Amino acid sequence: MSFDLDAAARFVAMNGRALDWRRMSHLLGAATTEQVLTALDAYHNPDGGYGWALEPDLRSVTSQPVAAMHALEVLAEVGDTGSRSPRLFDWLAEHSLGDGGIPFALPFADIDGSAPHWTTADPDASSLQMTTQLAAQAHRLVRGRPDLAGHPWLTGATGYCLSVIDGLSGAPSAYELMFVMRFLDAVPEPGRLLERVAAMVRTDGPTPVGGTVGEVLHPLDFTPDAARASRALFSKEAIAADLDRLAAGQQPDGGWAVDFPAYSPAAAIEWRGYATVGSVRILRAETT
Repeated sequence: MSFDLDAAARFVAMNGRALDWRRMSHLLGAATTEQVLTALDAYHNPDGGYGWALEPDLRSVTSQPVAAMHALEVLAEVGDTGSRSPRLFDWLAEHSLGDGGIPFALPFADIDGSAPHWTTADPDASSLQMTTQLAAQAHRLVRGRPDLAGHPWLTGATGYCLSVIDGLSGAPSAYELMFVMRFLDAVPEPGRLLERVAAMVRTDGPTPVGGTVGEVLHPLDFTPDAARASRALFSKEAIAADLDRLAAGQQPDGGWAVDFPAYSPAAAIEWRGYATVGSVRILRAETT
């Protein structure tokens, strides 16, 4: 397993969003936490949420749950200690439904460049996929922010997720399964649910997503963090093979590609910068 770190950093500097450039620089020790958070602030709205295409395939200016997830990912990465995180938790509480879940997306009118799964989402139905990915990032953040551990939004969202997961009668869709795994890896006490859900994940090859030809998920998509409990549920051989696959996926220009369709020219290159930061984060953690 080998990859060209310098080429990856150059790719993000030349092609990535300012946010991903700062994230990569922070990962390599060349940017401060405040510099990353300043870049994140460009996507912040006065209502406390995030929008402005922080999710590349949802190009609305409006605050959206998936943009909140991306913001939480950054806040957890850098260890935010300021007011951004509690305000975002409050925004999520304001948009939670009665069962503690969050809709897949909220209504928005500026739909140009946004994928159909965002424009047609039901704002009145809780989404396990969205709520698990939000709560997973929030629990990562809370490891360094114990003051937020008892926030009403996170308590409600965690309860919703655990209840729905416990009631699953079979494997959910591929992306839903991925985010369920990441949630159970992040929550403090998943009990036996983690082992039960991990048994639904393929380790002998890629998991087809369905819909788009060639779009798949791999073992590292389900267990990206070597330090979390889920990693012990995968064979060392499966992880080693997938690390080799990930490293080999670096393109001649230094970046990584995604295997799902982008819904605008801007999103296509933005996804590559995001994917490159994520790939470097995983590979560096396995070799340092």
